[in-house]
Amino acid sequence: MRALVIGASGGIGRALVVALRARGEVVGLSRSGDGLEVTDEGSVAAALGALEPGFDLVVVATGALVIGGVGPEKTLRAVTAEGLAAQFAVNAVGPALVMKHALRLMPRDRVARLAVLSARVGSIGDNALGGWYGYRAAKAALNQLLRTAAVEAKRTHPQSVLVALHPGTVETGLAPALRAGHPAVAPEVAAGNLLRVLEGLGPEQSGGFYDWKGEVVPW
Repeated sequence: MRALVIGASGGIGRALVVALRARGEVVGLSRSGDGLEVTDEGSVAAALGALEPGFDLVVVATGALVIGGVGPEKTLRAVTAEGLAAQFAVNAVGPALVMKHALRLMPRDRVARLAVLSARVGSIGDNALGGWYGYRAAKAALNQLLRTAAVEAKRTHPQSVLVALHPGTVETGLAPALRAGHPAVAPEVAAGNLLRVLEGLGPEQSGGFYDWKGEVVPW
């Protein structure tokens, strides 16, 4: 199996690379290691354009909760245009650009999977607490982008599986706020969970939103 991990220097991304090495060839790309800036289409096009097609799995493991030192908004009064734009750039636009340039890397004649790391807080139906305006909205946008890409991909890659995944609460540097009050698992455990879920998803599940247990997360 050939796999591509975008965001390979992050906690989950790094663990995915390690786990996937035992299964075949892995290419890991990141901003710190390779200068890949997912919010810059030129950077994405250059990095992915240098790769040969034939990847059975592509995982976009990028994302940020705190950007430029600004954490999630607790109230509507804290919302700013700059903060919202930054959240959308990192958590929605970046993964969308990766999907745009990664689709050509996926085989058309067999099952190939592409997953983006989303978050349960991006679920509109599951939002009972409020707050975290930018992060929630950006992840909800990511879910819609993924869903739409999955519909289009079916036309050229009929056996493709494009899904959004909620990894659960993971012990990473994303932000302590994300782990507050929730039991967290090590990145290695999270990576194993995600790969197990992906292996169980087929083309009929493409365009879905699933958690680390393989259960459907409401939109």
